[in-house]
Amino acid sequence: MTHLHLLLIATILLSPFSISESQAMEQPLEGKVIIIAHRGASGERPEHTIASYSRAIEQGADYIEPDLVLTKDGILVARHENEISETTDIGEKAEFADRKTTKTIDGQKMTGWFTEDFTLAELKTLRAKERLPQLRKANMAYDGQFEIPTFDEILALAKAKSAATGRTIGVYPETKHPSYFTAIGLPHEGALLAALTKYSHVEKSAPVFIQSFEVENLKALRPKTKLRLIQLMDEKGSPADRSDLTYPDMATAEGLKIVATYADGVGPNKALVIPRTLLGNLGAPTMLVVEAHKVGLAVHPWTFRRENYFLPLAQKSGIDPRGIGDLKAEIQAFLATGIDGFFSDNVAEAVAAKPE
Repeated sequence: MTHLHLLLIATILLSPFSISESQAMEQPLEGKVIIIAHRGASGERPEHTIASYSRAIEQGADYIEPDLVLTKDGILVARHENEISETTDIGEKAEFADRKTTKTIDGQKMTGWFTEDFTLAELKTLRAKERLPQLRKANMAYDGQFEIPTFDEILALAKAKSAATGRTIGVYPETKHPSYFTAIGLPHEGALLAALTKYSHVEKSAPVFIQSFEVENLKALRPKTKLRLIQLMDEKGSPADRSDLTYPDMATAEGLKIVATYADGVGPNKALVIPRTLLGNLGAPTMLVVEAHKVGLAVHPWTFRRENYFLPLAQKSGIDPRGIGDLKAEIQAFLATGIDGFFSDNVAEAVAAKPE
């Protein structure tokens, strides 16, 4: 192989991104790209805390995103998982030591403490801690300061901040492990819709999106609510409740047509929108945004984070995984594909990346 051939190959592999003319001309369905604060401003505060959501709102988020699990007494609370040893100080609570257990959640064996084994009053005695201490050491300064919030408290925060700022702050809840919770007698749907109705979120125009990685709970919600539903999709694998489907198949033109029969949009792993090359750079965009828009589906990829550990090769600032890279450049590559919104841990950088 000649030196020229090697140079051409390297140029292709190292290209930060490539966008076809037709894809670059795609426009968001509603004309405005929304910024979804992933678990709040989780790049700056421990995730799923009122402090994290408040920080995100201060920085300009359009929506705040709580992952919702249930307590023993049927209350929706915000945690990344129902197993809470990584995000709270429960391991230090001697009074709860005997509740440590092992369960199988969506086919995965987990050992720890689970929200469904505690009442809300018991969970309120816990305090949140940073989930990624190796990458976000500064966030550890806030460990032990904040409670686990309920969904009702998050809705109240959004309402209060909307009134205070004069701009609408939306909520973007995710039902976590819905089929598992249904199987143990704690379904999400009733409590979720009751809470949203309490805050007058009932019409499609409401500043609400309900999201899930599963399929059947979205289908069950469809006849019960006018609120917008989002089918989440990972880069690989299948929904926990539908092993006959794969996310990559759901992201095809034919798969998206089916999703459009029960959902209003998709929340894909960003690799389904722009995959990375073998060297870790952004490659050429797929047709997902184009095909989704053809059937009326919004596209909200996840998750954009500023640490080198998460960024494409060309956007890294160095070899330290904790270092802060060029998140703005990555986001702008995705904006050029015509996405309708995106999830980010870093709201300030996300706001800066959007065009005026």
